[in-house]
Amino acid sequence: MKSISIRGALASLSLSMLLSSLGTSIANVGLPTLAAAFSASFQQVQWVVLAYLLAITALIVSVGRLGDIIGRRRLLLIGIAVFAVASFLCALAASLWLLIAARALQGIGAAIMMALTMALVSEAVPKAKMGSAMGLLGTMSAIGTSLGPTLGGFLIANLGWQAIFLVNVPLGVLAIGLAHRFLPKDCREKRADRAGFDVLGTLVLVLTLLAYALAMTLGRGSFGPLNTALLLVAMVGAGVFVFVERTAESPLVRLTMFRNPQLSAGFAMSMLVTTVVMATLVVGPFYLTGALALNATSVGLVMSAGPLVAALAGVPAGRWVDGLGAHRSTTLGLIAMLTGACILPAVPTGFGAFGYIVPLVVITAGYALFQAANNTAVMSNIATPQRGVVSGLLGLSRNLGLITGASLMGAVFAFGSVSNDVLQAQPEAIAQGMRLTFLVAAGLILVALAIGAVSKIVSRRLIAPC
Repeated sequence: MKSISIRGALASLSLSMLLSSLGTSIANVGLPTLAAAFSASFQQVQWVVLAYLLAITALIVSVGRLGDIIGRRRLLLIGIAVFAVASFLCALAASLWLLIAARALQGIGAAIMMALTMALVSEAVPKAKMGSAMGLLGTMSAIGTSLGPTLGGFLIANLGWQAIFLVNVPLGVLAIGLAHRFLPKDCREKRADRAGFDVLGTLVLVLTLLAYALAMTLGRGSFGPLNTALLLVAMVGAGVFVFVERTAESPLVRLTMFRNPQLSAGFAMSMLVTTVVMATLVVGPFYLTGALALNATSVGLVMSAGPLVAALAGVPAGRWVDGLGAHRSTTLGLIAMLTGACILPAVPTGFGAFGYIVPLVVITAGYALFQAANNTAVMSNIATPQRGVVSGLLGLSRNLGLITGASLMGAVFAFGSVSNDVLQAQPEAIAQGMRLTFLVAAGLILVALAIGAVSKIVSRRLIAPC
């Protein structure tokens, strides 16, 4: 019976992870259809995706902390319900701004699911099986990312754009049923023992993260005065947040937790690595189209190799983590990513798509191993009262890496291509831009390896007997 309960709990958490990742990828493929349906420009309709991502980025830490206070199982059930209701509202939207508002609400539900799934894994699964569980969640996230474009295209072609949102409703109901049945109930605490919710810290953090996310996403690659102003606001906001947290009676984020070298290293490495992963998504299509002259269908097939490998490698990677240990697995994953990032710039364009797919597979498989290992290392030794906020911080580090990578790696690619308009650049210029981008990516992975090594040394010294 216990084994059945663990499987049921993993099924509910896996479905939650699938829904949150599917919410991003399935909407991307519908943007042209939505632009036509609402007679909107691309700049307007892109907010259908941005509203979702901004809500997740701004709230993922806060909802993680809220789960620590009111109960993670209880809040996860609320989050899934919010996601399902918002999906239904998206399908009913009569105007673009109503659709964007519903997508922001959907993003709130997704933030709750992303923040609490890993925290609840720590409670539902024995420590010896944590790596396998984290690998499974990574697999479901990859499946959601890779399934979205295909499923979205099919639904739009046969049932209309509303179907890409309505498909979430029955899946959400199923996730609620599984979570209610199999997830362990929240421990009841006396009211006096419960920590308060840091409203001021939450407000400052949300505004800071929104400013940073907007600074990195507005302008589609052109970093103008508005982006600079927003980045300055984010920097000031970060300073204010630190001050608020130091003086708060019950802080949203206990800054003392960052004295734990394993925890701090896990957050930093996660952000660096997802910055690199974003390079494959941002630069890949331009390189395949402009340098290798592939058509749209071929580009789609090549780009799907990454998510497919991540989906296939997630569970085996988790088992490796259980067998080898989190630190060794993290190092091996980073070395695999470094190998792929070094091979890619060295492969001549004459090798065609094959010369891109092989390094991409190595990078993606390495990332699957790194993600399972890093998540396990961060979440395994966290005290129960802090699991929600730490899980939220881990999710935030990934989101910030993706947002930063889209802006930073796009800028590096444009600089390497020596062109104001990459679409008009010559094939050799695009290939040169790709080489520079992945040389920078290799440098970032080396930094991540150094951080991991230093954190291991510091951790050993801290636990060594005096």
